[in-house]
Parts: sequence; C-alpha cells; structure tokens
Amino acid sequence: MFESLSEKLQTLFKKLRGQGRLTEENLADALREVRRALLEADVALPVVKEFVARVKEQLVGQEVAAGLNPTQHLVKAVHDELVRLLGGAHAPLAQAAAGAGPAVVLMVGLQGSGKTTTSAKLALVLKRQGRRPLLAACDVYRPAAIKQLEILGKQIDVPVYVPEMSGFADDPVAIARAALERARRDSHDALIVDTAGRLHVDAEMMKEVRDLRDALQPTETLLVVDSMMGQDAVRTAEAFHQDLALTGVILTKLDGDTRGGAALSVKQVTGCPIKFAAVGEKLDALEPFHPDRIATRILGMGDVLTLIEKAQEAITPEQAKEMERKFRKAEFDLEDFLQQLGQMKKLGSVEQILGMLPIPGLSGQIKKEDLAKGEKHLKMVEVIIGSMTRQERHHPELINASRKSRIARGSGTTVQDVNKLLKDFEQMRQVMKQLSGFQKKLGKKLPRMLPNLPFPVM
Repeated sequence: MFESLSEKLQTLFKKLRGQGRLTEENLADALREVRRALLEADVALPVVKEFVARVKEQLVGQEVAAGLNPTQHLVKAVHDELVRLLGGAHAPLAQAAAGAGPAVVLMVGLQGSGKTTTSAKLALVLKRQGRRPLLAACDVYRPAAIKQLEILGKQIDVPVYVPEMSGFADDPVAIARAALERARRDSHDALIVDTAGRLHVDAEMMKEVRDLRDALQPTETLLVVDSMMGQDAVRTAEAFHQDLALTGVILTKLDGDTRGGAALSVKQVTGCPIKFAAVGEKLDALEPFHPDRIATRILGMGDVLTLIEKAQEAITPEQAKEMERKFRKAEFDLEDFLQQLGQMKKLGSVEQILGMLPIPGLSGQIKKEDLAKGEKHLKMVEVIIGSMTRQERHHPELINASRKSRIARGSGTTVQDVNKLLKDFEQMRQVMKQLSGFQKKLGKKLPRMLPNLPFPVM
C-alpha cells in the first residue's frame, strides 16, 4: 500500500540527506516534490495545498528539535502532517450504552465495494475480541447476496439472520427490526447489518438506508468504500456523510492501492475517521486503522507494533514456550517447521512483513520478482513437507532414496528439491545445536533471541 508515494518521499529525503542541511532553496524544492508526490498519489488538491502549507509553517522560522538535523526536521514535519491527515489517532468502534441492548453497526456503500465480505470480516474481529456478534442479511436485491453472507457466517462460525426467519422476504427495514429483536433475545452484544447498494448514489438507495438508520438507531454507521476508486471514493464518502451522518469509514483493497489518495483525503474532506482497512481477501484480513502506523509505513520506517500484534495473534504463549524449549534442546523437527510456516502465513505475505520492519526502503530494495520467487519457494517447501509421513517429519534421518522419490512424486517436485530442503534444514539444526552449546556455557549472557522470532529463518 502507498508504494508510489512512499518511494517518492523516501527518494526525496535520501537526496536531502546528501545535501547536509536545509536552505531556502532546497526547502522550496523539497516542498515542491512533496506536493507533486501527493498529487500523483491522487490526493485532493485542496488537501495537498493545506498539507504543504502546514509543513512549511512547521519549518520556516522554527527551531530544529533537539537531536535532529534539518533534514530529519523535515521528515518529522511530514510525518506529523501525515498522521494528522490520516485522522490523528485510531478511532475504535463505539460501544452501546449499558443496558441498551446490542451495539448496532449499519454497513452502507455502493454495490461492488465489498460490504458483504467486510461485514463478515468485522464480525470475525468482534468475535476474536470475545464478543457475540449476529449478522443480518438485509440486501434483498442483489442475487446471491443473502446466500453469500450465510456461507461467510458459517466459515467464521457467526450466526446470520436471513429474511426467511422474519417472514418478510423483501422489506429490509422489517428484516432489520426482526434481527434486532433476535439479537436481544439471544443475548448477542453486536448486530452487523449488511445493506443493499447501487452502482451509484441515488435517491432510492439513500432513502432505504435512512429508513434503516431511523428504525435501528445504530451505534455506528460505517461506509464501506473501495480505496482503488481514488477521488471517486472520497466523493462517495462525502455524499453518504451529508445524507447519513456517517460515524466512520472502512477502506477495502488498501493492500492493492499503490497511491493511497482515498485514505489520505477521506478524513480531511468528510471529517469521518477511517476505522478499519481491508488488506487482503481472506476473512481475517481486516485491520484497525492506526494513522501513526500508516504514516511510518509511508515514510519507510516500518510498523513494528502491528507486526507484534499479528505475531501475538498467530502464536499463543503456550506455543511460544514449547518452541523455545525445542530450540533450546535442539529438538526442532520438520513438523515444527511446517507449523511455523503456517504461523508465518498468518502474518501476511513476505512483502507485507518486510514493509513492517523498521528498515527504511527495505521492501523497495528487493525486486518484486525475487519476492514472488521467495513466496513460491515457501509454498514448495510446505508442499514437500506435507508429502512426508508424520514419522518422516519427526525423524528426517529416516528419509532414504526411495522415500525421497515418493515424496518428490507426491509433491510434484524433484528429488533434488527434496535433497536441498533436507540439507538446509540439517544446517539450521546444526546452528541451533551450536547456539544451545553456547547458551549452556554463557548462561544468561547469551540473549535468547531465536525463539522470539515469529517465523522460521532458513
């Protein structure tokens, strides 16, 4: 995400570092480049003008912060303004008042923005927080919309209230009211209502969502908008906000938006905070939107907090403790390695993980072809290990020539690929044995860093 803007800003700052200090001349050039980068990222012109003016105000005639050189002062000013532009601070979902029944989240948006899938993703987020959500299928117009929500609900084990349960097949308001009654009766603490959309903003759609809002009195009215639409997404958000008084926005397809104009404009133009961002197609790919973390990603400073949170979700304390024991005693086997690969996939793609590491420009220095090859190699390793028996995974030394041929045939690879995997894995085990030996000799002086890695190094 934000790849284009990120590359341009990092190139600019690298160029300024080579000049040593800021002057009136190179500051003017720098601000011109910032303006150009934002415009090319499809940020609204009024937003760009205000952004550049505020950065300039921070720099001209101001003392350089302690410990920073003038170039770092510019980076800090741009970072602070990016955080402000993106919303300042994370805006969590509002909670229903005590005794008021379930919190109602009304999901609105145009057809094709991803409302139905995002409704299920949000339900999964709430479920993982220990809450009991209920999904309500109120899109009675789009073919298969209700069936789609039912299928998604089964995948995440969240109940779905469908029109047939209410006795009203084509009245969204009646269905929503009946769903709210069911949520109260069954002690659900959240009701997520999936509504119908249109190809564009029209009077009929807006009247229907207004009727739903008036009937439900929702705790949250969230607009689901496709970030790939750029400024069209901002105009859509503005139209919905004027009619419905939105409480927040959820951006979909943010992982595929290399420019980021919608994310950088929607808060400034509408005043509505971005509450979540969808960063993938899987149902667990909905992240809380943290402006400060997004700003550091754009500037190539990584996002360690999000990486840590993902690692904590992927690895339980018990798993981490058991893995530490195996590392310490050099008992790590191919079964454990396969488990670690699965945990790594939960963190995201290799490119996403690199983008969250605090190494400026790291992901940009690696070619996309190499990243694709790395992803392909990890999949091949997973398939090869998956073609082994459980005994072979626990005791790789048992794998002889005939077993290698069977594993290669079963995984669609070659014996050479199997040999390379076994050789690399044995080298890794030898390194762990050496580290274990050093640890016994040095005791607590040797930091136990390896067990804390959220993914295997190979």
